[in-house]
Amino acid sequence: MTERDHKEGHVTEAPDVARIKNVDVAHEVSDVQVSGIVKFLVGLSVLTIATFFLTWALFRSFENEAREPPPSPMALTDKDRLPPEPRLQGAPGFAEDLEKAAAIKKEESGNAITAGAAQPKNALYEIKILRRHWDDILENGPVDQSGQRYGLSIEKAKEEILKQGLPARPQAADSRKQ
Repeated sequence: MTERDHKEGHVTEAPDVARIKNVDVAHEVSDVQVSGIVKFLVGLSVLTIATFFLTWALFRSFENEAREPPPSPMALTDKDRLPPEPRLQGAPGFAEDLEKAAAIKKEESGNAITAGAAQPKNALYEIKILRRHWDDILENGPVDQSGQRYGLSIEKAKEEILKQGLPARPQAADSRKQ
């Protein structure tokens, strides 16, 4: 390239083509119909909304028709289901059995354990009832199914052993073998 070409303009600049007119390439109004595009978009929106509502109605009908299957006969009841160990309650349900037994014994004899029916039921309630029951057994001896006491209390058994004398083993001074 010569210096003359550089003076007229830079090589990367586009030439002015505004003066060139091509009748075959010009834009015609009949090429794109805007009303047709608007009608298509409105129809598409209406069909989308209609499809949404039909699908929603279908799922609602499925939800109304759905039925939960009956539980298996092998399924555990709520009372049989217990949480895994360790449990907070020492004897779940044990206090209820003790209350029933105590009410029967109170009617019959009058000196049975009272469970305190007016107490609120909480996690420590059954433990307190169970400990009262164990303390009664330790002080007065165990009770059989007919309600009769058998055996001795721990304190009486200790006294009997002391009266008879405790057998003792003779101990050697150096019992270890080296």
